Amino acid sequence: MRRLLVPVFMAAALLTAGVAPSYGPGGEAARRGANAAGRLAGHVERLEVRVLDVLPHDPQAFTQGLEISGRTLYESTGLVGRSSMRSSPLGGGPTTRVELPAPLFGEGITVVGSTLWQLTWRNGIAVRRDARTLAELRRVPYRDEGWGLCHQRKRDRLVTSNGSSRLTFRDPESLAKTGEVEVTAEGRAVMHLNELECVGDIVYANVLFSDRIMRIDANTGAVTGEIDAAGLLGAEERPRSAVLNGIAAVPGTDQFLLTGKLWPKMFRVTFVPRAWS
Repeated sequence: MRRLLVPVFMAAALLTAGVAPSYGPGGEAARRGANAAGRLAGHVERLEVRVLDVLPHDPQAFTQGLEISGRTLYESTGLVGRSSMRSSPLGGGPTTRVELPAPLFGEGITVVGSTLWQLTWRNGIAVRRDARTLAELRRVPYRDEGWGLCHQRKRDRLVTSNGSSRLTFRDPESLAKTGEVEVTAEGRAVMHLNELECVGDIVYANVLFSDRIMRIDANTGAVTGEIDAAGLLGAEERPRSAVLNGIAAVPGTDQFLLTGKLWPKMFRVTFVPRAWS
């Protein structure tokens, strides 16, 4: 094991004082130790995206939910009269698409077994679908604004957002509330939580109207990492595109797909520590 260049307790003290420690060459282990110490002390790890690949994306898709299950990519789009549910083989191929009739406004999605839940924004319902065909199976009442949605498989619970600082836990069959937690970063509430992605006990959340993604400990609501995803689109693409909104973990890897509303591209990325500045 490489010797730590800065002891963990010293790194924590430097972070508390707002000083960025210098680790020197070969100090990756020390940086990981400092990040762990910072998290224990309530600090938020600062990360950025490293782009691995650029993929096409429908520039007419007002993306509200993005998820990968097995070898299938699912996408929910919004706007009244333009909302849809889509699926396609991961890596390309024909797309299956079904429309949501007006006045439904499509929102977050997640796969649960052989079915898929799709929320609506302010319509007061959620739609359960066949995950293979996307055919509607039933509608259930949903007494909240529908924003983000993901499924924690090991805990067998859904996690939902409604644009506030709160994550709500729900039964995966009835959507009944089973609990909730407030999301905070260094003691401050984080508002506008939007599209969600569950990875074990961690929930990744897009923050609406920003290029930030929060990494959240769903058990406590504490933000353990803040990811800066700015700069994915070029200056010439920005005027025709809306906000970042779409995050899907690539199974079996540390990679994610990111896109946004009306974006012409989707990005395969990893999250890496931000360089000290």
